[in-house]
Amino acid sequence: MFFNPLYFLFALPALVLGLYAQFKVKSAFNHYSRVRSGTGVTGASAARKILDANGLAHVDVERVGGFLSDHYDPRSKTLRLSPQVYDSPSLAAVGVAAHEAGHALQDQQHYGPLKLRSAMVPTVQIGSFLGPIIFLAGMFLSGFVGNTIAWLGLIIFGATAVFALVTLPVEFNASKRAKQLLVTEGVLVPQEVQGVNKVLDAAALTYVAAAIQAVGYCRPGPREQR
Repeated sequence: MFFNPLYFLFALPALVLGLYAQFKVKSAFNHYSRVRSGTGVTGASAARKILDANGLAHVDVERVGGFLSDHYDPRSKTLRLSPQVYDSPSLAAVGVAAHEAGHALQDQQHYGPLKLRSAMVPTVQIGSFLGPIIFLAGMFLSGFVGNTIAWLGLIIFGATAVFALVTLPVEFNASKRAKQLLVTEGVLVPQEVQGVNKVLDAAALTYVAAAIQAVGYCRPGPREQR
């Protein structure tokens, strides 16, 4: 059989790291959501100020539903912020908003990893849905049809792992830009950036955990290694 019980021992540390990362980002965000920025600027206003100062007045800033659903859409040139970020003058909100504005700057400057990630989105959306199904089907049917189906699912699902790895430089670079822009554009004073660092560094850990998990899911079992 293709099934390997040792796989779960390999995947467990990545799963624990993912849970820890989620705990850290929620904890940091909740803490610094209660710390008001000295200027009193909201997340939406901070994003707008950064965008306008960098020649991105055409990028819209919109409120979107959901908890921490913040993202930049390079197709519509729209920065969407959750209510907890859009309306709040907290350090956490301003940091997240600046991070998303960092993605808009990446798009403006044709940042390679962002372009690659955007191009991969359709493939990953299909692969993340079909890959596990095909992989599991092949795993349990391997005694009848060999490992071909399982390998197909593994290849499709592998696109998710590549996507997760490409995401790392995109997110790290956006956070680096955010920390610099918040000070250079006068949104925060340098002393306040420490709180932003806590929030964005915790968020970065979730991307690292996701990449480790994705790669772990694609790890071949003993039969493929022979």
